[in-house]
Amino acid sequence: MLLSQAYKDAWSFKSKLAFRFIFCYLILYIFLMFLAGLFEGLFRWIGIHILNITYDFEVSGFGSGDNSYAYITLFVNAFTAIIATLIWSFLGKKQQNYNKLFYWFIVVLRVFLIGAMLLYGFVKVFQIQFRSPSLIRLLQPLGEFSPMGLAWTYMGYSKGFGMFAGLLEIIGGLLLIPRRTTTLGSFIIIGVMLQVAMMNMMFDIPVKLFSIHLILMAFVIFMTDIRRFSSVFIKNKATESYNYFHPIISDNYHKTIDKLKKILVPIILITACILGYFGELNVSDKNHKPHLYGIWETEIFIKNKDTIKPLLTATERWRYLVIENKRKAIIRTIDDKILHYNFKVDTTKQAISMYLEGKEIDSFNINYIYKNNNFLKLRGHLVSDTIEVILKKKNLEDFPLKSRGFHWINERPFNH
Repeated sequence: MLLSQAYKDAWSFKSKLAFRFIFCYLILYIFLMFLAGLFEGLFRWIGIHILNITYDFEVSGFGSGDNSYAYITLFVNAFTAIIATLIWSFLGKKQQNYNKLFYWFIVVLRVFLIGAMLLYGFVKVFQIQFRSPSLIRLLQPLGEFSPMGLAWTYMGYSKGFGMFAGLLEIIGGLLLIPRRTTTLGSFIIIGVMLQVAMMNMMFDIPVKLFSIHLILMAFVIFMTDIRRFSSVFIKNKATESYNYFHPIISDNYHKTIDKLKKILVPIILITACILGYFGELNVSDKNHKPHLYGIWETEIFIKNKDTIKPLLTATERWRYLVIENKRKAIIRTIDDKILHYNFKVDTTKQAISMYLEGKEIDSFNINYIYKNNNFLKLRGHLVSDTIEVILKKKNLEDFPLKSRGFHWINERPFNH
């Protein structure tokens, strides 16, 4: 075993070399994860002149963790870690062990993993990361989904499954807090994050690099105690205890840390639950469904006083008007184009301000009549055209994804 949390007076050459590289690589990874943007000029030069990147790329990635800048950062990370390891090995030939530095290194990895697991866990438990399929999703054929969109819809459909996945991440993170359960916690995280990483790769979700590195960090922690794990679960033998290294011997210090954990952990969990609850309310339609919410199917469409029949060649004819979010609406045309509109409703005047996204005009250009919760008539101007549209609300229970629900007893598979 190259690295162990047990105290050793003298480390082998392989153990020291392995520790130097792992330490340099993972600490630098954590550092660059937050501060890589500060080196944009240098990293762009490396990307262009060393990695021969000939296309334009952004630093932010717009939410993607696998963008070109991330791979340039990874290259710099790995190259710098190798150089630092070689220099450290040359200058530290006489160093007998790294017990103290290794202890704090594991602490840093534990803290980083705890934060990541709690964050990812709670956004799943409270359905912030994976949301219920949107109304426009219900209208899209499966073939229009991207692999990532399919995975997001799959995960978001079942709140219970999302909560299960999130709770496993939270449990893995919490088990890293007490040192005695660190091995179990890292083992759970390896299993949970391996599933996440495989999903990221197989569904082309751009968080592949980050999820793989979380596995690597958990694996490093797990490997430091692999001897006892393998003795019990693989060799079926009794295992001996060994002395963990503690750089600080003071009993008062350890009692203080223990008390802080008992105080801070409940506070963090309660705070996360409160923020998660309100976060879910903010991103869902539970408390703020807009007026006219629903999928509205076009029955009559009149443009410039001409009634347009529902033919595939009538590309300007609306098929559906989808109203799910405040100040937003989506039009799906008869030829399946999706158009996004700014959509503001004044219920007092029974008027609507409806303009394509990006337009700043905010005047009310359409009047509406709303009856019996399922009849909607629009009349007004859209761009330079006059329109008159009669729509009927589509029953969401007509979609099996909404109506099927859960059944303990199934006489035959319902695999539509």
